[in-house]
Amino acid sequence: MNHDTPLPARSRRRPAPSALTQRLASAPQLRAMGVPAAEVAGRSAEGGDWQQLLPGVFLLRPTAPTGDDRLRAALLYARRDGGTGPQGPGPMLTGLAGLALHGFSSAPPPEALERIDVLVGRTRRLRSTGFARVVRAPEPPEPVELGGLPVAPVARALADAVSGLYDAGAVRRMLAEAVRGGHCEPAAVVRELGRLRLLSRPHVRDAVEAVLVEGRALSEERLYEMVREFRLPDPVWNVDLRLPGGPHLGGVDAYWPEHAVAVELDTRVPRPDEEALWSAYTRKREHLERLGIAVVHVTPRGLRESAERQAAVVRTALMAAPDRQPAAYVVVLPR
Repeated sequence: MNHDTPLPARSRRRPAPSALTQRLASAPQLRAMGVPAAEVAGRSAEGGDWQQLLPGVFLLRPTAPTGDDRLRAALLYARRDGGTGPQGPGPMLTGLAGLALHGFSSAPPPEALERIDVLVGRTRRLRSTGFARVVRAPEPPEPVELGGLPVAPVARALADAVSGLYDAGAVRRMLAEAVRGGHCEPAAVVRELGRLRLLSRPHVRDAVEAVLVEGRALSEERLYEMVREFRLPDPVWNVDLRLPGGPHLGGVDAYWPEHAVAVELDTRVPRPDEEALWSAYTRKREHLERLGIAVVHVTPRGLRESAERQAAVVRTALMAAPDRQPAAYVVVLPR
């Protein structure tokens, strides 16, 4: 054998058409599989057996794309130059598409969406095109995985959906479903709406006011259920505390006079005067504790996700009452 004989050039291997079993592929993926650009152009031309759904994104079937195809195509488009970097996580579905994947009945199903919102970092050089709408964020949140797809958390997806809605009823239904369904707390919703500067829109502001009232009522109901379910002593509900002939000490959501234990729900939401509100809340709590009243602070999220733990904290405060210094006498009034 002559070892000096040059080897023949290795022929470029590419998959036969039948080997392309996936439904979708990007232009870089097809190149990596050895499919020439001319073949891609020919097969995705009119009358071909492929379809170009978005620039550089192909459906490798002649049939109409499904809702799932369109979701995945939008993500493929957003990843076409890598899609990740120092700015944070890669592209994720948001807006109405994100809410549909989170299971919102108030959001249209993916197949009915005219556009699909994809959240990317602010520095990405990417434009909206076709049914893919690019949404930018300075610091994108960490996505959750739903159905094998990266999806923005509910509060962010909700804010992105609201940004394109001017139907007051639709906005209110979505915000209400987020709170009633336990998807997220009202404070998280308001925070994201504030970041996108949507609270100045009258129909958004009105919907937020309604959902805050509903969120407060829902948290109070969970507090009632916690007391019943874990067999705590019955408190007096929603009362104001005052010193006899003295100043108003503040309202609490539940109070056990014989134990001098109060429970206060923290349903504050982000506002420009949040620091002042927190200072007032802290001053009230410290004043009550100086009078010998133990204040248990609970959050809506804590009641929803760990009611048993919250009940244990309240029970511990009640049982510790005999070991504390006697509390000052306070007047309890309906709130």
